[in-house]
Amino acid sequence: MFDTILLTLDLEHPASWKKALPAAEKLAADWGATLHVLTVVPSFGSALVAAEFPPDFERKMLERASRHLDELLTADAADASRIVRHVGHGRVHDVILKTLTDTGADLVVMASHAPDTVREFLVGSQADRVARRSPVSVLVIRG
Repeated sequence: MFDTILLTLDLEHPASWKKALPAAEKLAADWGATLHVLTVVPSFGSALVAAEFPPDFERKMLERASRHLDELLTADAADASRIVRHVGHGRVHDVILKTLTDTGADLVVMASHAPDTVREFLVGSQADRVARRSPVSVLVIRG
């Protein structure tokens, strides 16, 4: 049914992958699909904010995210060798949508916390943003 699956993970929140990683792996195995896993290091969003950090801060955060993703998949994935890893940088939902296009994924799997009206109003939900803009199906797994 699906040939390429993109799973998005927030490395700082185990709830984003505890249920979603096994579910995505099972779907990929059942359908013989390629599983891509993406984590995103958010951008500063402002040059003024970026100026307050050391010049190599973003590079170090990307390296840290890459190591953390490798460690997580090695420890928690059923077969980490079959997973294609991606570390992105920028506005989270924009990076997810770009990676979706770049990989040719025909399904996105994401975790989401239970709705919280105040949080949704202030910062929104990445899963909601992706689901509204995605040209392919999005499976949202509640953490």
